[in-house]
Amino acid sequence: MQTNFTEGQLADPATARSNEILRSCVHCGFCTATCPTYLLLGDELDSPRGRIYLIKDMLENEKVPDAATVKHIDRCLSCLSCMTTCPSGVHYMHLVDHAREYIERSHKRVWHDRALRWLLSRVLPHPGRFRLALIGAKIARPLRRLIPDARLRAMLEMAGAPIAAPSRGDDAQVFAAEGARRMRVALLTGCAQRALDGEINAATIRLLRRHGCEVVIAKGLGCCGAIAHHMGRTGESRDFAAANIRALAAEIDGAGLDAVVINASGCGTTVKDYGHMFEGSALGPDAARVAGLARDVTEIIETLGFRARPEPPRLRVAYHAACSLQHGQGVRAAPKDLLRQAGFEVVEPKDAHLCCGSAGTYNLLQPEIAGRLGARKVETLEATRPDVIAAGNIGCMMQIGAGSAVPVIHTAQLLDWASGGPIPAGLSAARG
Repeated sequence: MQTNFTEGQLADPATARSNEILRSCVHCGFCTATCPTYLLLGDELDSPRGRIYLIKDMLENEKVPDAATVKHIDRCLSCLSCMTTCPSGVHYMHLVDHAREYIERSHKRVWHDRALRWLLSRVLPHPGRFRLALIGAKIARPLRRLIPDARLRAMLEMAGAPIAAPSRGDDAQVFAAEGARRMRVALLTGCAQRALDGEINAATIRLLRRHGCEVVIAKGLGCCGAIAHHMGRTGESRDFAAANIRALAAEIDGAGLDAVVINASGCGTTVKDYGHMFEGSALGPDAARVAGLARDVTEIIETLGFRARPEPPRLRVAYHAACSLQHGQGVRAAPKDLLRQAGFEVVEPKDAHLCCGSAGTYNLLQPEIAGRLGARKVETLEATRPDVIAAGNIGCMMQIGAGSAVPVIHTAQLLDWASGGPIPAGLSAARG
């Protein structure tokens, strides 16, 4: 694609990066075949190719974004399926991230949009605040049908989920490896996940320790920054990321780390991009070191070699590939291979590459589209007639679990159970 940025514009690193990305696009349209919003809405402007044209025009001409441009950019899930499909290697993630930052800086949303985004950015990254918000939402939930704003109704619908109590296992500490130590790893404990399902971290720690990992919960860890980042609130996202980088760099420089383990794939995609986020800044070298060590939990267990218990569980597992894992990180085979090694029969749904509609805060900000995508994903998963659905991202688990009676369990919990840990609570309740 031909671009016409001025030398002055290209002096800005973000614009220079967007220029590189735009120039790599050849207008082929392969991305439209795998874009969930284009397949659902049929509008070229709701495809990656259409959004690329909108972003180019907005950035090149330094326009104040109009309502139509903002609408179509907001409708993007950032599922990154287009990046998997693209034959030209267009790095759409960095481009749409820049566009969202530009919109946040240049476009004044209506007051209730600003208020909602402010609320989400102030609540979701903080487990304590999120728990309080869920309690309040549970109280208001019976009145949700009386609320005209679909986004607020979606937030109250989320309140149907259980609330996880604070876990001392998420406090700064070190868990010794069982047997000979093979790795020393730090676990990113996350934010929203801790308020929604605290057992995921506990199962992850048991799984890692059982496979020879000394597990560090570093002092100062918190939200990875993804929630604010995907709303274009770059300053806030960098503050969260910087705190994690400093905490993890201290561990690297201290007793050392072999990996930074992440069990929420949406966080993993962001942490693996820390080097780009802080490129050229004083924190850049440490950010690159942390990003270089970041691994999904399944990548670590695959490296170490899974150890199944003598009599593994025999269940039919429908594996849901989170977009942030399969498209954002390119981790596709490891989770399925490990589940098979654990003794499960693994099946995949039709159109496994398509998003479930969760996408961070997307199901709260775009509930109508998210609802349609969620219903489609549940239908294809249930068509495989599974005993349990496995996923590696808390947002996907909540989205799918809201529409399915089949238990939705984190992959790490199933692997923990299959290697000697307790049966996951959600699965135990379903089996009576």
